[in-house]
Amino acid sequence: MDTVDRNPDPAFPLVHPRPAQGWTGAPAGLSYLEGRYHVFFQYRPGPARQGPSCWGHLSSPDLLRWDEHPVALRPQPAGPDHLGCWSGVVTDDAGVPTAVYSAAAGDGRAPVVLARGSAGLTDWRQEGQAAALAPADPRVIAVRDPFLFHFQGRRFALQGAGLASGHAAVLLYRADELRHWRYEGIWFGTGNALAARHLPASSWESPQLVRVPDSSGAETWLLMASLRHGPDLQHHPGRVGYLLGSLVTDPATGLPLFTPETGGQADLGPDFYAPQILSLPGRSLLWGWADEVPDPDGRAGRGPAETDAAGWSGLLTFPRQLAVHGDALAVEPAPELHGYRGRQRARGVAGTLRLPARAEAAVTGGEGRIRLVLATAAQARAVFADTVAGGDELRIFVDGSIVEVYRHGSVPATVRAYPAPGEEWHLELPHGAAADVWDLEQPRAS
Repeated sequence: MDTVDRNPDPAFPLVHPRPAQGWTGAPAGLSYLEGRYHVFFQYRPGPARQGPSCWGHLSSPDLLRWDEHPVALRPQPAGPDHLGCWSGVVTDDAGVPTAVYSAAAGDGRAPVVLARGSAGLTDWRQEGQAAALAPADPRVIAVRDPFLFHFQGRRFALQGAGLASGHAAVLLYRADELRHWRYEGIWFGTGNALAARHLPASSWESPQLVRVPDSSGAETWLLMASLRHGPDLQHHPGRVGYLLGSLVTDPATGLPLFTPETGGQADLGPDFYAPQILSLPGRSLLWGWADEVPDPDGRAGRGPAETDAAGWSGLLTFPRQLAVHGDALAVEPAPELHGYRGRQRARGVAGTLRLPARAEAAVTGGEGRIRLVLATAAQARAVFADTVAGGDELRIFVDGSIVEVYRHGSVPATVRAYPAPGEEWHLELPHGAAADVWDLEQPRAS
């Protein structure tokens, strides 16, 4: 789909796919089926900030060319999801594609609802079937965002939770029968010292538990969660943490037991939240959500009136490939994204470079400070700044109002920034660094 022709707003992305209008929220239901990647996401197709959440749907054969499909899930007036369809996953249930998602709940205690899909994931039957209600556990005061995983031949489910104690946690369920989950209790949370250090929050959202490729050959499990602070269910703090560790069977209960060994942040920027991971044989891909920025930290954002006037809000990051190197998570842009490289603007250039409005810059070498700024003849405001040293390699993507910066072997940074009239993107390189620059372009139809 050609997003440039569909929306003339200069802040609108060219190669980050999203509908031309409406609010785009967190990714959901990531799937790979019959040669196509499917990305569902929370979506309000009307005015950008109004109405209950639905599920939008995009699909691609190659992570480059995306097709937009009709809205997949809508709130049912008489159903448990009448207030909205929140985050969830898509799984195979005895050969039937099934969406497993949170129904919006005014008290924050969201039930898990099922919907049945067609073979191509384009048609959905919503029957209002609840697989799990919020547990009757006085310690649990908030719960949402189901995630399914398999371990030792059995299917389990997690949900993110907030506890009356002030701790964040994940709840564990047996989900052998997808229509009827068995609650097993509070499974893991910030009562653990490493979790408290790397995932501090009063509630965890969008929990993920997956095996990730480890360069050492070890069987490493990744627990990732989005961090909410306080009771406000309408705004997010913009941080995602992770833990790496092992998963074994608890001999006392027969349930999985997660033991963390290290952890960190999944993204170092201010505008990344509620990611979801797609696990494939030998490969793990992640998409995250980048919301609009009202006016933070001097970064000229878009307030509510401007967002309403634009008619669109929010977008998803590029697909990111996950791996473990040493004791840390390494996140790279999916290799397929080389297909967005168009005309090369610079090769091995040093100093300060002017970037086009939609560009990729690959930076190598150098020692010192690197900055990406929006500049006029009179002033410059920094959008991203960091220090590089020795053999650092960075890939910087600018697409309308989203910036993604990847450091090889580390985790990226996601930033939203809105160029004002007369501003240009400038990349300031430290001494000894050089950059190649390409236009970002939609690939030609094959």
